[in-house]
Amino acid sequence: MPLPTIAIVGRANVGKSTLFNRLLESRKALVSPVPGTTRDRAEGECIWRARVIRVLDTGGVDIRHPSDIEAEILRQSDVAMREADVVLFLVDGEVPLTDFDRAFGAKIESLGKPFVIAVNKADTSAARDREDDAWTWRYGVPRRVSAARGHGVGDLLDEIFERLKAVGKPAADIVDMVATRVTVIGKPNVGKSSILNKLLGEERFIVSVVEHTTREPNDTRMTHDGRDYVFVDTAGIRRSSLRKKLTGLETQAVKKSLQSIKRSDVVLFVIEAQNAIGAQERILAGKLAESHAGTIIVVNKWDLIGGKETNTMKEAADELRFMLPMLQNAPVVFVSALTGSRVEKLFDVIDTVQRHRFAEFTDEELETFLKRAIIHHRPAKGMGSAPPKILGLKQIGTAPPRFELALKSRHKKKLQESYVRYLENRFHDEFGLEGTPIIIHVKPVQAG
Repeated sequence: MPLPTIAIVGRANVGKSTLFNRLLESRKALVSPVPGTTRDRAEGECIWRARVIRVLDTGGVDIRHPSDIEAEILRQSDVAMREADVVLFLVDGEVPLTDFDRAFGAKIESLGKPFVIAVNKADTSAARDREDDAWTWRYGVPRRVSAARGHGVGDLLDEIFERLKAVGKPAADIVDMVATRVTVIGKPNVGKSSILNKLLGEERFIVSVVEHTTREPNDTRMTHDGRDYVFVDTAGIRRSSLRKKLTGLETQAVKKSLQSIKRSDVVLFVIEAQNAIGAQERILAGKLAESHAGTIIVVNKWDLIGGKETNTMKEAADELRFMLPMLQNAPVVFVSALTGSRVEKLFDVIDTVQRHRFAEFTDEELETFLKRAIIHHRPAKGMGSAPPKILGLKQIGTAPPRFELALKSRHKKKLQESYVRYLENRFHDEFGLEGTPIIIHVKPVQAG
């Protein structure tokens, strides 16, 4: 199914390609202060809040006496607008609206398609001085954005996605568009291959009671309910101190298994229900926490546990999180590879964790979160007479969600690492991002 599509249009040099690159989190389109830099129509995919749309970038359209090349730019812009489900009309907030802006707005309106107007460079003093001019014209209240800095872009995307939904073209779910790479790890002989064979519905992987039967990470692509996955079975991983007992081939297999974790979207960490958590599991849990992959704890052989009661699963999950605090936000799924019980549930949990890895938040949401977090627990004074001054929080990436905590530069050494962990854990609590790490980097800034 084709992705819902938006087209970015407007006069030359108003920041269309800058906004296009911001939406794609790339520098795919050439950005230049020279009007007419964008000649060919560019396109790409924008991921926002774990949903995907197609974005078309177009050349400037304020050409009075076009040459052959400029006429083609106009034609491409017109084609893009007709192809789009929603049109994004970008104007320059640093200069007054022109007659051409108004005329072009009327042209977009004549297409009968929903459109959103955004005023770029709205964070500059020139744009603020002309606020009344830009905000009171007949096509409604435009969105104020800074394509260069990202201010207001999240709110703009929220409105675009709402417009797309209103016309029956909702943004696509990320798990429907991109194959999720899932790696299965655990100690030798905990049932990794058996679980994979149940998920795949075939005897694809060797199942044996002999340790290290699986020596190479094996990639298998499959589709389940219209969604694509790449599953990787890995060699069982022993404690580092025991690896000297392995053959050279087995040691190489363990090394490849650890490397595969770093290339995964989601990791299924398989443990046995009947055995207590030991040093090997804690070492593996630490490796997972370092990898920043999404993690699901899979408790296999649940059928061997007798005398289960209504709250047995909850109590077992709570104990696991206590024993493995570095994975306290990982969902726990109890399965039996032998009987197939609850194995199918893993697909839903994998999808949920993958969506959480692509979670995104607006500046307003982050500002509200940070204020509440500081009120609930202020940073300690450390070695100084006053607590560190936190200036703000902004998102800088996804998969997993990554944030930058701005701190007044001379206070950098005062902010304790435990406070950053507190913010990360509170973020999990407030937004329910089960299974994905939250990463907050501290950035010292010169406060004015």
